[in-house]
Parts: sequence; structure tokens; C-alpha cells
Amino acid sequence: MRLDEKLTDDAVLAELGDRLARLRIGRGLTQAQLANEAGVGKRTVERAEAGHSVQLVTLVRLFRVLGLMSALDQLMPEPGPTPMERLKEKTTGRGRQRASGRRTPSAPKARTGGKAWTWGDES
Repeated sequence: MRLDEKLTDDAVLAELGDRLARLRIGRGLTQAQLANEAGVGKRTVERAEAGHSVQLVTLVRLFRVLGLMSALDQLMPEPGPTPMERLKEKTTGRGRQRASGRRTPSAPKARTGGKAWTWGDES
């Protein structure tokens, strides 16, 4: 059965449980052996294979024992960089631009004929 959006949650769980059982049998493991290697109870494996809901950590443990961790990576690939990460990549290496050297007050002298500007009462 192909999994798609039209299936109910129960139908998806039943199909995943069936696939899990077939993978386990294909690897020559009993439910008890799989449970022992995964660090879960045999009843948990039975429930998963019967299509009942199990915790995500249980599924990860079972996948690890069955050598299916790469399947999880394909199921949910790592997302690309966030907009903030992309912005940081663009600005990396370029620090703040600072003014170089000292500024000279040349504009006031130009308007006063070359003399420094003074207040009218500072003769």
C-alpha cells in the first residue's frame, strides 16, 4: 500500500506496523530480539507492528537496530538556512566600516577667508 494524504491515521499506522514487521523478519529477528536490542519491551514492538501508536523515541530506537536511520534522514531532510543565517553569511568577513584618519575643519575657514571662525564678542 502506498502512503498518501488520503489515508486515515489508523491506516497509516497499520501500514507502518506491517512494514516494520516485514523488515524485522527480513533481518531474521524475533520481536523479543528486536525489543532487547532496541531497549524497549517486547509488548512495545508488538504494539508498533499491530499499528498502534508508539512514542517517537521508540521508533528511532527500532529504526537504529534495523539499520534504517538514513530512511529517517530522507523522511525529514535538513532544512536550508534561515533568512537570518543567509543574512549573516552575506555580512561575514566585512566588519563595520569606520572612517579613516582625522577630519579637518576646512569648510568654516573657506567661508571666512582662511581665518578661523569666532564669535562676534571674541575680538
